[in-house]
Amino acid sequence: MTLAFLDGRPASADDLRALALVNYGHFSSMQVRGRAVQGLELHLHRLRSATRELFDTKIDDARIRGAILAALDGAGVDDASVRVTVFAREFDYAQPDRILPVDLLVSVNPPRQADPSPVWVKTYAFQRPLPHIKHVGTFPLFQHRRQARREGADDALFVDARGRISEGSVWNIGFWDGRQVVWPQADALRGTAERLLQAGLSEAGVGQRHAPVEARALAGLRAAFAANATGIWPIGGIDDITLRPDPALMEALDAALRSQPWRPLAG
Repeated sequence: MTLAFLDGRPASADDLRALALVNYGHFSSMQVRGRAVQGLELHLHRLRSATRELFDTKIDDARIRGAILAALDGAGVDDASVRVTVFAREFDYAQPDRILPVDLLVSVNPPRQADPSPVWVKTYAFQRPLPHIKHVGTFPLFQHRRQARREGADDALFVDARGRISEGSVWNIGFWDGRQVVWPQADALRGTAERLLQAGLSEAGVGQRHAPVEARALAGLRAAFAANATGIWPIGGIDDITLRPDPALMEALDAALRSQPWRPLAG
């Protein structure tokens, strides 16, 4: 059951209606364990920077931390899947440039962990608007994922106008060429899990490189994986190309992710 809190108090129907009807804002989703978050500073930076860009205003870390802690108190839990959404109840599409105070909606769900089973993905030509912002315009992400599943795949993988792989529906993708992890170069939301993996792999001395990856030209790439805030999982195939999951790679990725610290919210 989802519980929602607006700046620490239970959200009302009017609060939720304001967000649903306007659909203008941004968010960050995270896993909380023992009231600590892995990559907390990445989530805070994402929320701060997007608030400046979308609302021309500031939001401080203490307020974000406090809102999450109050939501955990209200739900009576220490472990959870948490989504922090920044929006403005007073936003008016007729005056979208008006500077307004922002509201913090924190939703609390049971903890989630990625299913480690390999998935098969289908590519679609699609580019999210403002891909660097995790905004609330998620309709095309879910619609493409639904379409992929109706066509026999597990999820959707996006490619840009040049055929370069960018990102999955709600996850990032990486590849393995037998020596290095290859991160595809294209406009995409750079996820917190991706950044945590990059830091952990670097500390472990695992080679990494960024390069354009075309969906129809995966020669030399032996394996692929997906990552988001719930964890990592192998990709077994893209369109009609089979990719064999690499247990050693997944172990290295898991170790890299586990090496990154969990930061207490009550810092």
